[in-house]
Amino acid sequence: MTNELSATLATSYHPGVVALSYLIAAYASYVALDLANRVRNQEGRMARAWWIGGSLAMGCGIWAMHFVGMLAMSLPIEVGYDHVITGVSGVAAVVVSGIALQIASRPRLTALSLGVGALSMGAGICVMHYTGMAAMEMAPGIRWDWRLVGASAAIAVSASAVALLIFFWMRGLGRRAAAVWQVVAALVMGAAICGMHYTGMAAAGFVEGSLCLSAGDLAGDRLGVLVAIAAFLLLTFTVLTATIDARMQSKTERLAASLRSANDELQQIAFRDALTGLPNRLLFDDRVSSAVARCTEDRLGLAVLFIDLDGFKPVNDSFGHALGDRVLQSVAQRILGCAGRTDTVARVGGDEFVMLLDADPDTTSAAQVAQRVIDALGTPLAFGEHEVRLSCSIGIAMFPANGPREQLLAHADAAMYAAKRAGGAGFAFFEPHMNAGVREQLELQTELRHALQAGGQLELHYQPKIGTRGGRISGVEALLRWRHPTRGLIPPGAFIPVAERFGLIGPLGFWVIEEACRQMRSWLDQGLRLRTSINLSVHQLRQDDLVPRIQRALQRERLEPTLLTFEITESMAMEDSESTLRVVENLGRIGVKVSIDDFGTGYSSLSYLRQLRTTELKIDRSFVQDLETSADARAIVEAVVRLAHSLGLRVVAEGVETQAQREVLTQLRCDELQGFLFAKPMPARVMTLWASDDEERPQNLAFADSAFVEA
Repeated sequence: MTNELSATLATSYHPGVVALSYLIAAYASYVALDLANRVRNQEGRMARAWWIGGSLAMGCGIWAMHFVGMLAMSLPIEVGYDHVITGVSGVAAVVVSGIALQIASRPRLTALSLGVGALSMGAGICVMHYTGMAAMEMAPGIRWDWRLVGASAAIAVSASAVALLIFFWMRGLGRRAAAVWQVVAALVMGAAICGMHYTGMAAAGFVEGSLCLSAGDLAGDRLGVLVAIAAFLLLTFTVLTATIDARMQSKTERLAASLRSANDELQQIAFRDALTGLPNRLLFDDRVSSAVARCTEDRLGLAVLFIDLDGFKPVNDSFGHALGDRVLQSVAQRILGCAGRTDTVARVGGDEFVMLLDADPDTTSAAQVAQRVIDALGTPLAFGEHEVRLSCSIGIAMFPANGPREQLLAHADAAMYAAKRAGGAGFAFFEPHMNAGVREQLELQTELRHALQAGGQLELHYQPKIGTRGGRISGVEALLRWRHPTRGLIPPGAFIPVAERFGLIGPLGFWVIEEACRQMRSWLDQGLRLRTSINLSVHQLRQDDLVPRIQRALQRERLEPTLLTFEITESMAMEDSESTLRVVENLGRIGVKVSIDDFGTGYSSLSYLRQLRTTELKIDRSFVQDLETSADARAIVEAVVRLAHSLGLRVVAEGVETQAQREVLTQLRCDELQGFLFAKPMPARVMTLWASDDEERPQNLAFADSAFVEA
């Protein structure tokens, strides 16, 4: 062995190139750790793309380190490297990187995967290194010190095992700690890789007088510098790409978190009552559907309780809407306190609550729960100096005895009305004879929903308002009618309560506004300028988008806002004075007028009346009817007219049916009159003809019996 070694060529290493190879090894290790995270955190095609791209970049970096390390060795003869064999060593580096990234992407590192992975990676590193050495094509061949060859293989396997352990250990660290340890780990792994490489180089002996057959191929310091620069650029590009991807992924995760949060909020809005936090009707219906399906399969029963408060409206009238909301919140908590762990309590209307008992209750247990609710709500509620006393009426429907899922709530509702008719503060079980009214309401709401969607059945009739000076038409009031294909003309009193109960009053009210605006534009195009009044319901006053939708309707039809007047009843105005005041102010800002309807029947104060920016008062028909026979009625009307005029308001009297009533109202200086004395409500086409004849009939206004008029 000594003679052989003494006959070998002297080798030396360039310190700068050796340092450069170490930097490349450490840099490649750093990139390898970063890419391992990229592959692990991606899914599907993106994970495969990162695995392929990462294997190429990481493999090229490791190969560049070995190639530069070999160029660091100097021999007293000219040396070169075969293109093909050198390329094969590069392929081996890529394969090794692919194995490493594949193992790193697994959820956990087992002893078996650690052993197999370390051996596979070590073998690949050895193949890469010794194939690269074979690319020198020495003649005679390289003489190997097999002890050092074995040591280099052991270093390769050990370094691979340490690299895998470091990566899986770093998973449990926080982001900042992981970043610091990634640099430390890269330096340690770089040293291990260089140790393996230079141990393998030390194992090679070159016989005195050897020639390199590939001396004309890859060689030279400049080539080493180019490879090093190319490796640095490739690794840097990979790091930048990974960093950009990480930031994009982080931003995507933040957006996804924001979307989840927004979705949770939307779920709350969509399925929870905003005031009480209880499930709303949508969520309750879903819970009932699930419970019915489960009970049907297991042959069990359930019960639905419909709870309606007795005397809640006077609470709102007396104490205001704000206190009414607090009452409803307290009521919700008391009902919840009576429910079982698996029961569902929901709010489905203003003062209406429902409870689902799905623990296979019988009529006795359902009655016991209902009585607990009645007792709980019968205890007075204290709010500062105010004490509120309430009771409730409860209807109970049992499944499967009282019909399928679709009818349970309606049947419980019908039973609740039976309990209310019996005097309230009690409960009633559903009985078949209660079904007639329920079926009628269900059919009406289904047909009304269809009428809203399909169109063609709803229409507006218009009743003229006549000025007392000159007796000419000064405006019209729009009144909703439903021309049913089989039932005929249905009056509002028959279908408006159904719309309110089943949540259709909002769409119905907006249809009226849009249709009235469309008709006003049609009249303007025909040369008729008719101010139009529209009634607003209390439900519409509480809709946040009321004013914007009115403004959009006016803009769409190119109408002056002053042509439109909205009528709200005196009791509505007083029920939630702050909210009403806000809506009236917003309507005034866009130029729309507001009228107080049924004035004299409520309890409005003069101070509040001054705050409301209304333009007219409408005297209730009950006072007009008694004008001829009651001095008190005349005195009240006279006082209202004087009060209104002193506040700068116009006065309209509705329900005028006789010439005597007209004369009295004219003497009292009422501004406008409305009633059957002049005309009944009529369709728009008839109203057009009626208004067009206005110039020819200043005194002849008795059109109640005209052939034009439709009831």
